[in-house]
Amino acid sequence: MSAVTIPQLHDMKRRGEKIFGVVAWDYHMAAIADRVGVEIISVGDTVGKNLWGHENPLEVTMDEMLVVTKAVRRGTKRALVSVDFPYGPLQEGVDAAVRAAIRFVKEAGVDMIKLDGAADYPEAVTALTRAGIPVWAQFGLTPQTALSLGIPYENQAGAEAALPADMADRMIAEARMLAAAGAVLLDFTNSGPEIGPQVVRAVDIPVIGGFGGGPWLDGRVRLAQAAVGYDVNALDRNPAGYTNVAASIHTALDTCAQDVRAARQIKGQPGAS
Repeated sequence: MSAVTIPQLHDMKRRGEKIFGVVAWDYHMAAIADRVGVEIISVGDTVGKNLWGHENPLEVTMDEMLVVTKAVRRGTKRALVSVDFPYGPLQEGVDAAVRAAIRFVKEAGVDMIKLDGAADYPEAVTALTRAGIPVWAQFGLTPQTALSLGIPYENQAGAEAALPADMADRMIAEARMLAAAGAVLLDFTNSGPEIGPQVVRAVDIPVIGGFGGGPWLDGRVRLAQAAVGYDVNALDRNPAGYTNVAASIHTALDTCAQDVRAARQIKGQPGAS
């Protein structure tokens, strides 16, 4: 398969074909998603909370994001690689945002930068575009803006009610503003089924959604960890995704432990077929 391009995503919107993105943080998950044929692999700034156990999702740093983004880039051959800014560079101003984006491009080889709360920073969208760096602009009730409003990360997935129908004009205006500023994609977080379709029709660029999205958008983004049940909590309750990897891992490691304790040879030599 040939590498995905941003113009191809725009063509998919025009043809009514759905775009699929996966959030991943490591080489192997990225390589698996790439072989599935996803269009986008997004390196999310929630890696600190979801993979490393941070208490605060805003703790993750630029250097940490660079480490995981480099791993994802190595595992990705076809899909576009996008990375989230951690909290900080965008809020510090346009110059800081451009410097951070250049680091991601030069050191990690990303194809796009995703900006949380981009509607508050249209000048940064324009500055990155002028620097030749494509922008995926996130707006609506985004993870970082929701945290600033006191909505915990774990409660954000069902926060569509926070965007009532009478906010449609504002969301349409923000979408058009971000497109005019140079964004190549939009991530409409917590769009809901009433406002989401109106925004999709209002702009020519694809409108994709993670939290609070749905089939009314031009595509979806799903956290790979959530889709496959790779979460310790999945050992205690049936996950809402497509499988339960945590349970499979637990069973495999428990069986391996039994072999060790019974003085049997263990399986899974690294590199063995």
